[in-house]
Formats: sequence, C-alpha cells, structure tokens
Amino acid sequence: MSLEKGKRLDFTIGDVNEVYTGPVGILWEMLMGEQIHVGGDKETDILAQKAGIAKDNVVLDVCSALGGPARYLVKRYGCQVTGLDATEKMINEAIRRTEKEGLTDSITYKLGNALDMPFKAGSFDIVWGQDAWCYVTDKNKLMQESYRVLKPQGIVAFTDWLQVGNMSAEEWESLNSFMAFPYMETLEGYEGLMKNTGLQVLEKEDLSKDFTEHCHLYQKRLQEKLKDGILKQYGAELFQAADDGLSMWVKAADEGKVGRGRLIGKKSDKQARFY
Repeated sequence: MSLEKGKRLDFTIGDVNEVYTGPVGILWEMLMGEQIHVGGDKETDILAQKAGIAKDNVVLDVCSALGGPARYLVKRYGCQVTGLDATEKMINEAIRRTEKEGLTDSITYKLGNALDMPFKAGSFDIVWGQDAWCYVTDKNKLMQESYRVLKPQGIVAFTDWLQVGNMSAEEWESLNSFMAFPYMETLEGYEGLMKNTGLQVLEKEDLSKDFTEHCHLYQKRLQEKLKDGILKQYGAELFQAADDGLSMWVKAADEGKVGRGRLIGKKSDKQARFY
C-alpha cells in the first residue's frame, strides 16, 4: 500500500521536539486529553488487558509524552513504569504531574532516543506504545530495540496511526507533513517488522473504523468547543492550520486511506538476538 518501500519525509527528533514544545503540543492535549492518543483511558485498558499487565510487571512506555498512560497504568494495575521520550519539555511536565499525584515511587522518566534506548538488554516485561511510533524515523530499528530491552517471553504491545489504503504522492506527503510523521507504517508492515525481529505476533487488529469516528470527533471539538480559546490565545493562523489539517485527515479516514491498528507480540525464551 505504500507508495515506495523505504520512502520517508525528512522529519527528525528535532522536528518532533519543536512540535511538542510549542502550541501544537498543547493543542493535541486539548483535543485528545493528557494521554494524547485515540480513545483515552478506555483504549489504555484494552491494550493493558491484552498485554496481560500485572502488579509485578516492569513496563517501558516508549514515547511516553506527558506520562498520562504511565500514571493510569500504575494506578489501575499497580505495575512499575519507565517513560522514555525525546522531548525534554514533555519529560519535565510528566515528572511534574507525576510528583503532584504522588506516584514517583512507581514511575521514572528518561530523556532518550527510541532508536538507541538507554537500557540494558532484558530489562522490561512489557514494551508499550500508544499512537506515537508514527513519529519514529526507523521503525525496524525501533522494533529491534524493543526486542533487545525485553525480558525473555516479554510482550510488545502498541497502537499506532497507519496507512491503510492507496493514496497519491501528494496526499501521502500532505498527510504526513501535517503531523510531522516521517512516514506511516501499514498493519502488515508492522507485522513483518515484528516477525523479522524475532517476535511472535499474537494479535493484530485494524481499528480504522473507530479511528475515523474519532477524527470526526476531534474536528467537531476543534470547531465548536476550542475555536474561541485558540483564536484568543494563539491567533487565527494556528486555528486555520489545525482546522485545514484535521479536515484533510477526516477526508482521508473517510476514504479508507488512513487508520489505526493494535499489535501484540511476544519474545521467545531466548535472552538475546544479534543484528
């Protein structure tokens, strides 16, 4: 379904940092809540149950943003969570909110790159991600690193925004550029990366129907509830850019070109694999 295997836009960690350090990051929290992913608590619960998160688990949340999912998992399931993110402002805010909720004994945050994770091999029971790996430039390397830091029989559990249908080169560039994605993977593409890394794929699910409904919800929220506040705080240019971009994504979702998926994988009982 991709236009050209290996094709990607020139977005880097620096570009993502710029997005989430400025007003755009605030806008996404306004639209989606502090978990900054589709479905909020409900979707976090579904993924946690499918991953089998238990009280004694040590979880790595890759691209942890404001730490919303980390705090929810600790409060709901009693696990230990480490959040990894490349944006210092997000890490600092996650720490502040976590301290405010008295959860610092159960959650730590690390500033770092998902493609070179600052952790020893076999450190985590579960590697976790929610709607954020679309920002990662090399998803094959991301999967290799996830495999490396997992304990034997550990679980990778994640959701992500996907390309689910054919699109023109212009559409592909516009959709990815609006979000600062280097590219979107496909559901089958992620499955292949997981298998090539050595993970057993336990589940893959297309969530695109629900994704389309949420795209409409976010556009309605922007236009009806958030418009006046955004215009007052940030001006007409930002609002118009957000509205135009969301309209483009709503159209692409309605046409079956973009969507979302959930994948669960399991590491074998072998400790390490070399690349």
